[in-house]
Amino acid sequence: MSRPVTGTYRLQLHEGFAFADAQRLVPRLTELGVSHLYLSPILQAAPGSEHGYDVVDHTRVSDQLGGLDGFESLAAAAHEHGLGLVVDVVPNHMAFVAPEHLNAPLWRVLKEGRDAPTAHWFDIDWKAAGGRLAVPILGAPLAEVLDSGEITRDEVAGEPVIRYHEHVFPLALGSEGVDELADLLARQHYVLAHWREKASWLNYRRFFEVDELIGVRVEEPDVFDATHAVLLELHHRGLIDGFRIDHPDGLSDPTGYLDQLAAACRPGTPIWVEKILEGTERLPADWACAGTTGYDALRVVQAALVDPASTPVLQQTWVATGGEPDYEEAVTEAKRHVVTTGLGPEVERLTRRAREALPELDPERLREGVVELLVAGEVYRAYLRPGESLTDRDRGRLEAATRTAQEARPDLAAELDALHETAACSTSASDDQIHVLHGQEGAARSSFEAAADFAIRLQQTWGPVMAKGIEDTTFYRWHRLVALNEVGSDPSVLADAGPHLMHDWAAHAQAHWPATMTALSTHDTKRSEDVRARILAAAGDPDTWRSLSEVTARAADDAGIDRPTAHLVWQTLLGVGEVSDQRLADYLTKAMREGKEHTAWVDGDADHEAEVIAFATEVNRSGPVRDALDHAQRDLTSDIRALTLSAKLLQLALVGVPDTYQGCAGLDRSLVDPDNRRPVDFDARLDDLADLDASEAHPASSLHLEKLHLTATTLRLRRERPELFGKEATYEPLPTDTEHATGFVRSGQVAVAVTRAPSRLRRAGGWTGEGVTLSPGRWVDRLTGRAHDGGSVRCADLFADSPVALLVREDPSRLSGARTSGTEEADEGASDERG
Repeated sequence: MSRPVTGTYRLQLHEGFAFADAQRLVPRLTELGVSHLYLSPILQAAPGSEHGYDVVDHTRVSDQLGGLDGFESLAAAAHEHGLGLVVDVVPNHMAFVAPEHLNAPLWRVLKEGRDAPTAHWFDIDWKAAGGRLAVPILGAPLAEVLDSGEITRDEVAGEPVIRYHEHVFPLALGSEGVDELADLLARQHYVLAHWREKASWLNYRRFFEVDELIGVRVEEPDVFDATHAVLLELHHRGLIDGFRIDHPDGLSDPTGYLDQLAAACRPGTPIWVEKILEGTERLPADWACAGTTGYDALRVVQAALVDPASTPVLQQTWVATGGEPDYEEAVTEAKRHVVTTGLGPEVERLTRRAREALPELDPERLREGVVELLVAGEVYRAYLRPGESLTDRDRGRLEAATRTAQEARPDLAAELDALHETAACSTSASDDQIHVLHGQEGAARSSFEAAADFAIRLQQTWGPVMAKGIEDTTFYRWHRLVALNEVGSDPSVLADAGPHLMHDWAAHAQAHWPATMTALSTHDTKRSEDVRARILAAAGDPDTWRSLSEVTARAADDAGIDRPTAHLVWQTLLGVGEVSDQRLADYLTKAMREGKEHTAWVDGDADHEAEVIAFATEVNRSGPVRDALDHAQRDLTSDIRALTLSAKLLQLALVGVPDTYQGCAGLDRSLVDPDNRRPVDFDARLDDLADLDASEAHPASSLHLEKLHLTATTLRLRRERPELFGKEATYEPLPTDTEHATGFVRSGQVAVAVTRAPSRLRRAGGWTGEGVTLSPGRWVDRLTGRAHDGGSVRCADLFADSPVALLVREDPSRLSGARTSGTEEADEGASDERG
């Protein structure tokens, strides 16, 4: 398609919402104003998959979604209505689930071992587990499972197999005649082990801690071709217009992968990467992509709206719960917990490589050094590449991690220096050096190969440590202001928050990544944008925040619930609003287990979980906490409105391509997955849009309708005038003389103005003489129809009908005919006809 990408709408596909369901929505999503549908993975996934990231077969489009015919029909309908399609790609891993024969390449490896023609597909450490693929799935040690009779012989499609409940495994050639099961298993190319022994057995790279997702070596040309053939064919047929890349940091060489994918696509094809950037970290300039999927934009939009004046109260109330005062300390503790418990197989594999590269050093001290380097990483990865010199960026990342590790363990200084040199030198070896080493036999070659593997694998493992240590542990422990506990965000950025962070980010994005995505909600966010807006509204009112914290703490003390958890409970109840007991229980169960303090996914404390859920359910129904929540929601109504609309307008009009997650065009108060993947009543929501279009009234009576109106209006403007927002556009901060208004100007023709710190503004008595400055000309607010002349515009006038404004400067030459009529009505009519 030739249509520029001006806005995407994310749809989560699964058996209950397949291609045909998406196709039915096409005409109505076109009316919303998006240019492209953005689909979760479409290839054949594991049975019952709710997300599609567990691919078992790259050779076909998912049968559960409607197969190739269903996808072709969806694409045809989308194109008929002027929409393109963006599809999610999963290059990093495949499903390793029952029944195992569904994953044909992996089945060959299970059957034939390291000599299988597909053995190089998967990132397996064949030097471990006796040269076999370890499969730690048993509920008890192997001997016990054999004694219990849980392992049996069976057949699948006429082929003899070993069965363990729903799991099936092939037999190695020539082993079929072995009678004893123990002897039969000993002759296979895999080893079945107790799941509790995975730290010492598991020898394949996983996706984070998920044993059921096995790492794929997409850097191998034939593996790339085989895993991308169907998607690229659909792309070259014109059915797929762009790609979203899931977790490229897990690959051995993300830069090389993106180069390869871009070369395989039509020129100019947009490719977005799921990349978490920490703090001021920037996307690598040499990545062949359009930008990220938007978490960096989410971070700065929220930072622009946080009121730093509330920092003392937020800190005081959190410390009063007994929670860890320092965020960085909480992160370090959580990362260390994850590295030493959940990521044991990854630590062992790195240690094996370190021992081979540094045989003169003590193995146990090397293991401790590996742990410290993993904990010390400050970003999801560096980008060291074999045969290339270290960039200043990557050298700095590696040196910083080493310094931090040595500060934590000065007694390991020598080992950490050696590990640093191993990682740095192995990747910067020249092609000639590599050729010489590969021509050698014995220790020198083995040592070099081990060092190179260590260097790449260290980077690949930083990502899981960051994700599991921060997003999936710290964010469920550190509850000072949970609205900031978001993917890609920094909960410690509070006192220093402000619009300047957004302006800095946008200036860089316009110069380097003008087509990057912007997002507020995704399938991975911990809380939807509207849940976060409600919590931020309370954070801006110190008295309300203190009152809610104190009344909940008293209730928690009476119920025997720890105060930090109670601090999460009341923020959750305020943010989500009306919620069923089941949704609340499901969320809190996940939150407590992810936090890993009082319970866990494995060997958890069911009694503790039940007590917290009972407490939350009770205080949500009645009593002092419920009364305080109701009072807060009434007092914060206007603040919630301001922050909800402000965040959405900033995201939609910011530099980049705005993505709208399913259901979030209007209000959506969802919590972390699977809550945010619940069925969406698209018909009701899109009926609301049709009603809005048919009405001439401003939809201020309902925040849902007001947000829906804002979303559609902004998306339609971007689709109507793409040149004002694209590659050649400009971005400038909106001049204002008050901290309570912020915004920006795009290409000198569109001005976005929003209200920030609304609670403090309300308590101060509202707008007085504050204003913003617009360039000369006549500006019309697309949201309200109000017109303003350029120059200084009072905020009281600008925000008379709404806490946000989307102003478009009219072209005098296009209005000359209307203005000669001498009537304001004719002028307004000309504007309406163009809009």
